[in-house]
Amino acid sequence: MTSLEDLPLRPELRGRTPYGAPQLPARHRLNTNENPHPLPAELLADLGEALGRAALELNRYPDRDAVELRTDLAAYLTRSSGEEVRVAQVWAANGSNEVLQQILQAFGGAGRTALGFTPSYSMHPIISAGTGTAWVDGHRAADFTIDPSAAVAQVREVAPDVVFVTSPNNPTGTAVALDTIEQLYAATTGVLVVDEAYTEFARTGTRSALTLLPGRPRLIVSRTMSKAFGMAGLRLGYLAADAAVVDTLQLVRLPYHLSSLTQAAARTALAHTDALLATVDAVKAQRDRIVAALPAMRLTSVPSDANFVLFGHFADAPAAWQALLDRGVLVRDVGLPGWLRVTAGTEQETAAFLTALAAVVAEHGGRT
Repeated sequence: MTSLEDLPLRPELRGRTPYGAPQLPARHRLNTNENPHPLPAELLADLGEALGRAALELNRYPDRDAVELRTDLAAYLTRSSGEEVRVAQVWAANGSNEVLQQILQAFGGAGRTALGFTPSYSMHPIISAGTGTAWVDGHRAADFTIDPSAAVAQVREVAPDVVFVTSPNNPTGTAVALDTIEQLYAATTGVLVVDEAYTEFARTGTRSALTLLPGRPRLIVSRTMSKAFGMAGLRLGYLAADAAVVDTLQLVRLPYHLSSLTQAAARTALAHTDALLATVDAVKAQRDRIVAALPAMRLTSVPSDANFVLFGHFADAPAAWQALLDRGVLVRDVGLPGWLRVTAGTEQETAAFLTALAAVVAEHGGRT
C-alpha cells in the first residue's frame, strides 16, 4: 500500500498530521466550541424556503462576488460595532479558515514569513505551511497574555509579512487589549490579522478591532458565523478590512467559491441575527458558571472572553481528559501541560461536566 513517504510531498509537509479535534462518541461533546443551542424554528422555516428558491437556479453559477451577502454582513458589522463598514470592505469565504488561507496566499507565500503569538489557533501555522509561508512562534507571558513591549520587539526583529493576533485567543480565551493591537500594527510592515472568531462572547466593555480599521489599510479583522451564530455546519467566514485588501484577495480566490446555497443560507441567518445571538448570554452564563465552580475543586482558569474555558492545573492533563471521557464528557486536550479546555454548553451539559470533573478530582486525590 502506498504511504505518504512514497509520494513527492513538499518537505515542509512531511511528518505533519491533519488538524482536527477527536471525533469520539460521548454523551456530552464539549470539545469543539460549538454553540449548543438549536436553531430557532422560524429560521429553519425561512431557511427551507430560501434554499428552495436558490435550488431553482443551481444550473447557473452563483454570484461570484457575493455582493448581497457582503452587503448584509457589512450591515451587521456596522450595527454591532458602531463603526461604519462598507460592502467594499467585506469579503466572505467557506469558513474563516478559507479567509485566512486567502490572506496568506495573497500576502504570504514562498520567501515570506508569518508570526503568531502561541499558544493560539493552531490553524494559523498549518495554513502558513500549506501556502509555503515560513512560520515564527511569537511569545506569550506565563499567564498566556501578550506583553506589548516584548511582542513589538519581536515583530520588529522578525519583520513578518503577516502577523496573527487571536482575540479572544483560542485556546486560552482572553481578548487582547486594543492598545496592544495598535502597537503591533505600528510595528508591522506587512498585514496584521486580528482573528475575532469568538468576539460576540466577550465580556462587557471589550471592544472589537473593527473600531481600529479607519486609517489602517494593513489591518484585517476576520470573523465567523460558526460560533455565536450557531451555524458551524454552514461554513461561512468573513473579514473586514480596507477595500484594497478585498480587491487583493479576489486575485487569489477560486472562481465561484461560495455556492448559491451557502450564500442563501447565510443571508437568511443574518436576517435572524437577533434571534440567533439571543443565545449568547446563556452561553456566557454557563462559561461564568464553570469559572466560578473551579476554585472549590482546587482548579483555576484563564480569564475567558470566549465560549470556552481553559482550566487546570492537572498533574496529568491527558489522564484527566480520559477520566472525563470515561464519564461521558468529551473536552479538549490542547497540548498545554496541565491544562484542558471545555466548551460552555447548555445548563444540563455544564452540570454534567462539573459533576464529572468533581469526581475526577476526588478520584485523583485532588492532585492538580
